[in-house]
Amino acid sequence: MHRRQFITGGALAALSAGLAAVLAACGTRLVGGGNPYYQGPPSDHFDGTTFFNPGGTPLKGFGDFLRWQLAGDRAEWPDHYPSPLPSAKPAERVAEDALRLTMVGHATLLIQTGGLNILTDPVWSERASPVQFIGPSRANPPGIDFDDLPPIDLVLVTHNHYDHLDTITLGRLRETHDPLVVTPLGNDTIITNDVPAMRVAARDWGDTIEHGTAEGRVRIHLLPCHHWSARGIKDRNMALWAAFVVESAAGRTYIVGDAGYNDGRDYRHARDEFGGFRCAVLPVGAYEPRWFMKAQHQNPEEAVKGMADCNAAVAAGHHWGTFQLTNEGIEEPVRDLEAALDGHGIACDRFRPLRPGEVWDVPEIV
Repeated sequence: MHRRQFITGGALAALSAGLAAVLAACGTRLVGGGNPYYQGPPSDHFDGTTFFNPGGTPLKGFGDFLRWQLAGDRAEWPDHYPSPLPSAKPAERVAEDALRLTMVGHATLLIQTGGLNILTDPVWSERASPVQFIGPSRANPPGIDFDDLPPIDLVLVTHNHYDHLDTITLGRLRETHDPLVVTPLGNDTIITNDVPAMRVAARDWGDTIEHGTAEGRVRIHLLPCHHWSARGIKDRNMALWAAFVVESAAGRTYIVGDAGYNDGRDYRHARDEFGGFRCAVLPVGAYEPRWFMKAQHQNPEEAVKGMADCNAAVAAGHHWGTFQLTNEGIEEPVRDLEAALDGHGIACDRFRPLRPGEVWDVPEIV
């Protein structure tokens, strides 16, 4: 059985339930009043009310969104597309100088490094949506059963879209692990509104936070990336988005949740600041049609360029194959990534599109 699932999940026909999800997905600007999430001084990427990409490419508007949705060019995904790999059962810890990635699904990964356990953009919910009865649903179950998670020390939330910031999952993590959440400015308000006891550290681009326990220590840096934010119809770009660098005894890992390629500017900034990376965790999905998605989601060709631009020894591909958000087929990112690597003369084992349950012990830089 196949589905033809639109990002709105029928929300245009059910405005009372889904309009927030529609507009959060398409980026329509319907802003009124002040900023409910963050009150701080203006900067080169904050005008006092909303955040923005300095010198960046403008996003498409609501009319373009409707043009895309009504075009009828969306590939059919299967209702169920389970990973060929079994659910992973991670070790409680790995050595401080080791770097192990385990794919959960979409943008959710378990990163074990520096003696600590880190989750990125954790989503264990069935839908990436403000409600659990409408919106994009999982094509495959999480690659780690929630009850099999090792002790979680840190959670990195890159931005507030529902496929990255899931307060239902964060609430479960608070009850069972009590991790520290590190996130860009404004997202702390969103998280603590729903999970009041959650420990959250909100930081700006260029900021650094250190976190250590008896098991190990890491340093987290927040870097620019070309994206945007919204949870509903009145809060577009009122919380910041960011990429992360995790620095530990195992080296540096560069983590990008969502981003447009932006002519490689942000990747080169990361390279200039840090020199290079043992691994880059980069999005490779949700990129068609290009005329609509280019400013906010890079395609596999651009991801390969980004890997080179930031001087990463290897890369892990995410943001594909779990939630259907855009037009490409479920396996199209894998094929396009293979073609891009071949075109650039890069061995396929240097950039792996991870599947749920896949475990990768990232090699040391030699």
